[in-house]
Amino acid sequence: MYPKQKTVAMILAGGQGSRLGVLTRKLAKPAVPFGGKYRIIDFPLSNCVNSGIKAVGVLTQYQPLVLNEYIGNGQPWDLDGTYEGVTCLSPYQQMDGAYWYSGTANAIYRNINFIERYDPEYVVVLSGDHIYKMDYSKMIKQHKKTNAACTIAVIEVSKEEASRFGILNTNPDGSIYEFEEKPAHPKSTNASMGIYVFSWNKLRKYLEADAADEKSSNDFGKDVLPAMLNAGERMFAYAFDGYWKDVGTIDSLWDANMDLLNPNVPIDLSGEKDKIYSRNPVMHPQYIGENANIQNSLVADGCEIDGNLEFSVLFPGVKIGTGATITDSILMPGAVVEDGATVEYSIVAENAVIRKNAHVGAKPEEFNNRDEWGVAVIGEGVNVAEGCSVAPKAMIDTDVTGGNQ
Repeated sequence: MYPKQKTVAMILAGGQGSRLGVLTRKLAKPAVPFGGKYRIIDFPLSNCVNSGIKAVGVLTQYQPLVLNEYIGNGQPWDLDGTYEGVTCLSPYQQMDGAYWYSGTANAIYRNINFIERYDPEYVVVLSGDHIYKMDYSKMIKQHKKTNAACTIAVIEVSKEEASRFGILNTNPDGSIYEFEEKPAHPKSTNASMGIYVFSWNKLRKYLEADAADEKSSNDFGKDVLPAMLNAGERMFAYAFDGYWKDVGTIDSLWDANMDLLNPNVPIDLSGEKDKIYSRNPVMHPQYIGENANIQNSLVADGCEIDGNLEFSVLFPGVKIGTGATITDSILMPGAVVEDGATVEYSIVAENAVIRKNAHVGAKPEEFNNRDEWGVAVIGEGVNVAEGCSVAPKAMIDTDVTGGNQ
């Protein structure tokens, strides 16, 4: 009944995303809005379609409602076939009584039946919280050419940054001889991107062995990959030289959105060949009022602007009142900034309201100690009352009704 697929992709999208604070209080990290019209999950889904992968499983767990609704039947990404396409895979009770996914490897192991439907040669395991455009078919081609059991995508980082990543040390032919997790003194600058291609017959064997090991944390990076390396399996690095950003923190999410406004950053979301697809509501065109002043910003459909806007990203349905000023900020769907209010270096979540003459965030140069400064975040549906102030680095998840926060 299910047609054989040479490759099945599995997207890990169940993490809590606690470092994004109030932005992930009610939704999974891959469902967080990005870039004026997307959600983070759009990137791995679109990459799969653009790479010719037709069978995709999205492994959800934490706050899956919005993410499941957004993915729906997969139609916006052309992943809505009868026996192929995208399937959301939430944890479920099995004969052994297990319920929640206990780690990244366990999540894949618990869905072996889904993978076996398609009798694949290769399984691509992806993270659901990265911003990048990548043709996985090129990585699979190298995997096949080297007769590898596992191929791991790597990106070159600076020596200073290397200690923040999992580092792969390789031989001249690209084969991996050592993993280092956030090393204090890295031997190389090949940072793992959390993108893996496995030969399915090999991966299944190691997943089953990992599940049987009561001492295992059931994690790819900590358990399965080291086990494969220690057993002498052929493992190779795949070098990627495009734009890639892990948006797991407030700062990195803000940075990645601002990168869209920088002509010197090589991230292009408009290309037809490798287009990023999304599910967007149909809204009226932007309305730009007579008092509006807009510089170097992304403004989505449905926005109404009568204030000042600089170096910012606006999602559908955002409203900016007369005399309001928005600088270096991200305003998610339905956010409202009323007359005379100021928003600087901030992220304002969906349907939040900044009332008249309120002030959210501040410029970093106003602080002598940079550690005291940070991106301010206003949570979904939060109301900042008229004339109130929200300090830099603040993370607000309840209404601000008076004074400074």
